[in-house]
Amino acid sequence: MKRVLALGALIAVGGLSMSVAAFQQPAPGASQPQMVIDVEKLRDNLFVLSGASSGGNTAVFIQTNGVTIVDTKYPGWGAPIMARIQELTPKPIVRIINTHTHGDHVSGNVEFAADVEIVAHDNTRANMTAMRPAAGVTLAGPPRNIFQENANRGMPTRVFTDSLTIGSGPDQIDLRYFGRGHTNGDTWVFFPALRAVHAGDIFPGKQLPIMDSNNAGTAVGYAETLMKAHAAMANIDSIITGHGAVMTPKDLKEFADFNREFVNGVREGKKAGRSVDEIAATWTLPAKFAGYTALTPQQMPRVRSNVELAYRELP
Repeated sequence: MKRVLALGALIAVGGLSMSVAAFQQPAPGASQPQMVIDVEKLRDNLFVLSGASSGGNTAVFIQTNGVTIVDTKYPGWGAPIMARIQELTPKPIVRIINTHTHGDHVSGNVEFAADVEIVAHDNTRANMTAMRPAAGVTLAGPPRNIFQENANRGMPTRVFTDSLTIGSGPDQIDLRYFGRGHTNGDTWVFFPALRAVHAGDIFPGKQLPIMDSNNAGTAVGYAETLMKAHAAMANIDSIITGHGAVMTPKDLKEFADFNREFVNGVREGKKAGRSVDEIAATWTLPAKFAGYTALTPQQMPRVRSNVELAYRELP
């Protein structure tokens, strides 16, 4: 079931995928485009908030005594998120969980009340202090550190290393870290009673991911991390991806295979004496991964960046 809250006119995105647009953040003081938030109901108390120009998918988990949200999109999207939640429930927002450091998932943090708990992996908190741009992404303007701009408002107030359980029974949330992938702080947010999980951008959808070497991501270890997560999903039906549709553990396994094949292609090219540029220039989506999104010309630096990282990591 999907409903839409129109907070102004719909923005045309010119055919760019959300994962590219997500990093084209407006400069400080620039006018914000008018906004639309789409709402998908997964369960009676679990919703996904998305939008063509909003950044990463936001989960809204309505608990007994308040609301936990996962990821807060671009700068300026905190207020639209709060407005939409107020239409779903009168309960207060008590907690934000950030899946990783990138600005299209954490920037809205600064707009929430100071007493809202913000939870992230310890490595993500360190990355959010620096707010390094993602490797392989062409920015529309200079990189931003929205937390420095806001006197460190919105930074995590609670961190974990391997796992953390919040609440119990129908309100329980399990945070798990299975290792490096998209970054070195990718948090998987499990809602056990709802048989659902938010994966963030380590599983962005059916597309080539960003293997962000600037934030200690990995190419060679990516598929292994995905399979560790997959092994923990015996009781999971729905996976909220970072930017795409809601998917399943079967889709996650396919995504691990996709990333393993990408690295194997780099391995074969390196053994054959081909350069990073030669491998990147000839990479195409394997035909057997039907339904995966081809990269636009603006996204091609991602291919080279990922190839370069795999090349460097491989023996």
